[in-house]
Amino acid sequence: MLINCVVYQDGQKLADIPVEDISEYVSRPECFVWVALRDADAAELSVMQEEFGLHELAVEDARRGNQRPKIEEYGDSLFVVAKMVEFERDQLTVGEVDVFVGPNYVLSNRSNSSHGFLGVRARAEREPHLLRQGPAFVLYALLDAVVDRYFPVADALEVELEEIEERIFLHGSQRDNIERLYELKRKVMAVRHAVMPLMEATGKLHGGRVPAMCLDTQEYFRDVHDHLHRISATLDNVRDTISTAIQVNLSMVAIEEGEVNKRLAAWAAIFAICTAFAGIWGMNFKVMPELEWKYGYPAAVAIMVSVCLYLYRRFKRAGWL
Repeated sequence: MLINCVVYQDGQKLADIPVEDISEYVSRPECFVWVALRDADAAELSVMQEEFGLHELAVEDARRGNQRPKIEEYGDSLFVVAKMVEFERDQLTVGEVDVFVGPNYVLSNRSNSSHGFLGVRARAEREPHLLRQGPAFVLYALLDAVVDRYFPVADALEVELEEIEERIFLHGSQRDNIERLYELKRKVMAVRHAVMPLMEATGKLHGGRVPAMCLDTQEYFRDVHDHLHRISATLDNVRDTISTAIQVNLSMVAIEEGEVNKRLAAWAAIFAICTAFAGIWGMNFKVMPELEWKYGYPAAVAIMVSVCLYLYRRFKRAGWL
């Protein structure tokens, strides 16, 4: 679906144009066209390929979707894939934005995302001295908007981890904690899979050999790369803390099981004494002197009770009961 199709000249908006006029304005060296699509189908992408002269391999990747974040060069044009990670109703959603950038055009297509780039376009139009740099600045503005949305996601992951950590030492919450920790770990890995490849890709847009259209905007892409590095460090810290929390949680489970085993062992020892005495006195041999004694039965019961009470006190003092 077409969101907007605008032509710019000298950093200023020239006009909204129909799709069929794109090729005419792209051929003008003093203009560039910025088109935004949402969930474009194969037919729309074919039209854009014809109007902009897009490389067929890049268009094929855009049709398939679900691509790894990357930046690829096709002659004097670039094809950029970035993941859009967002929280909606406490659920992590991962969308995608494909950006085609050439000397006189920018074409973006976002999919599986409810957050658009209208704010990016408004920001760029408020800064004509930067928009004058052409498609390279628009590419920076789009990537910067995508990366900025990673920060609140990383913060939300840290907050969720802190909430789980507060419950680790609560009795009976270990199973729920482990399930939440593994779910959180899955979210962290999903965000990390969006951040790490993009960080590697944006490193190619500043310093060393960079595409010709990005020569004058290297410092902007370096800023995006630095932001990605900060997010990566945060995700690594969260991931390491999750691993530590899982180990602590498992240790708490082992400790609780040990406490139960100690109680069972203590009671088993107490009842074993009763069983031993009862077994001996229950053999009914005639030569056992207490069989003919008037107080033999009460004495036997008293001895068993006394020994059991003694063991109970010893186990209680040792912390087993």
